Amino acid sequence: MALNATIYKCTVHLNDFDRSIFDSLQLTLALHPSEKPERMLVRLMAYCLHYHERLEFTKGLSTPETPDIWLKSLHDTVDLWVDVGEPAAEKIKKACRQAAEVWVYSFNTKSDVWWQQSASAFEPLSAEVRQFDFAAITTLAEQLERTCEMSVSITDGQLTVTMGDRVFELVVNLTYSKVGKVKLPYWEVQKMGGD
Repeated sequence: MALNATIYKCTVHLNDFDRSIFDSLQLTLALHPSEKPERMLVRLMAYCLHYHERLEFTKGLSTPETPDIWLKSLHDTVDLWVDVGEPAAEKIKKACRQAAEVWVYSFNTKSDVWWQQSASAFEPLSAEVRQFDFAAITTLAEQLERTCEMSVSITDGQLTVTMGDRVFELVVNLTYSKVGKVKLPYWEVQKMGGD
């Protein structure tokens, strides 16, 4: 018998000072049976970092050929591809051919080893790789409930998460960045009135 996903309902009060976005989001996340809460939390934090009205969670682990999060244009092209974890370089190579921007957020104890083994394969790729501190993610994931409310503030690409009376600082370190395609980031296009 197949296990069902566990559904989480999160109210996120987003204060993104980097992009001047201030909004309250009602989000539904599915925790896949083989997914740990830490991974789901990183998906949620990546969503906040890239928030846009058309940003979507995909089916994630059940569809390995898609990202965890994507932003599609009104013409159904992929503007943003976000993967969570330690994806194979081949998957990110394909993503770079399909999407205008590709981001990877790693987070667990094996991230450093994964990067040492994968760094050379990422060199030709136009992708951004960032790493969350695993200890901080684990501590915050322990606070998650199936119905939760949090405030997420973003300043200089770093997150401060408040849940109840507890405050968590989530540091997101740059691991790798290579500018490839000459295109404005999707949020700059939005500010200029494009799609």
